[in-house]
Amino acid sequence: MDTVDVWFKDGLRFKCTGCGGCCTGSPGYVFLSQSDIETLSAHFEMTTVDFLRKYTRLVDGQSALLDRPGSEDCIFLKNKQCTAYEARPVQCKTFPWWVYHLRDPKDWEEAAERCEGINHPDAPIVPSEEIQQQCFTYLDNLSDT
Repeated sequence: MDTVDVWFKDGLRFKCTGCGGCCTGSPGYVFLSQSDIETLSAHFEMTTVDFLRKYTRLVDGQSALLDRPGSEDCIFLKNKQCTAYEARPVQCKTFPWWVYHLRDPKDWEEAAERCEGINHPDAPIVPSEEIQQQCFTYLDNLSDT
């Protein structure tokens, strides 16, 4: 994979703390590719049709996960843990390496205000090449939704 010259060429600090903050309390959508739908359906031992009926909604013609009723939390979040972690969507797997967090240092700092694992003092430095690979994976998945 080719990488590009970016402001985070020396890498960025991140480690998941397991707080569940990325899955709670902020409006947004987890869009699902066909591959995500198949993986999640198999995880829950359901047909894709049943999975789509039970856990998704259409947003601008795309399948997106439901929120937990009465909240803006992900439907799969329970006690700050993902009940579908092994089968979680690519969008979740690639967090926080999304393009709108990486456009410039200001965007990264704004993301850090919502995620305690970004710039965490105990976090390792994630190399730029790995960050870009995750970002490209996220973008490729978006094109499959």
